[in-house]
Amino acid sequence: MSQIYRLLNQVEGPIFLHVNQRWNREALNRLFFLLTIMGGATFSLLFSAAAGLLAPEPWSTAGWQALAAVALSHVPVFIAKRSAPRKRPYQVYPQATIGRSPLQDPSFPSGHTTAGFAMLTPWMLAEPLLIPLLLPLAIGIGLSRIYFGLHFPSDTLAGAFLGSATAMLVSLWIV
Repeated sequence: MSQIYRLLNQVEGPIFLHVNQRWNREALNRLFFLLTIMGGATFSLLFSAAAGLLAPEPWSTAGWQALAAVALSHVPVFIAKRSAPRKRPYQVYPQATIGRSPLQDPSFPSGHTTAGFAMLTPWMLAEPLLIPLLLPLAIGIGLSRIYFGLHFPSDTLAGAFLGSATAMLVSLWIV
């Protein structure tokens, strides 16, 4: 697996460094900080549960679907992080700009991006008119993880796939 990661680093290293270093602006710090919080376990689980409990239909169903998708999507995240560990970008590139608290667990895949897509996909499925608003939010969560030096682009792409695929499967079961 380390050979695959070395090849990926060669391909996506310049992309990572561009986002991580060239985009570094005070206004983006605030925006990406808010987006990264949205992809965290606490926010995504609490928001989804609150929507499931308090929102009227069809939003209540979307909330329960999101809650189940966030929880279930982290099983493959946990397995991948343990079975195919990858160093964090800031561990590979010493010049990387890192956020407030660098993580030490493996980088692949991005759990925040997984949670963001798992949480937001049921809402997009419930009301496609929300896609132009919610899809950029989900993508922004992934970008925030690159911006803060915690994930490579492929980590976030894998997280986007895991989160949205899990949410789509869950939406077939919870109607």
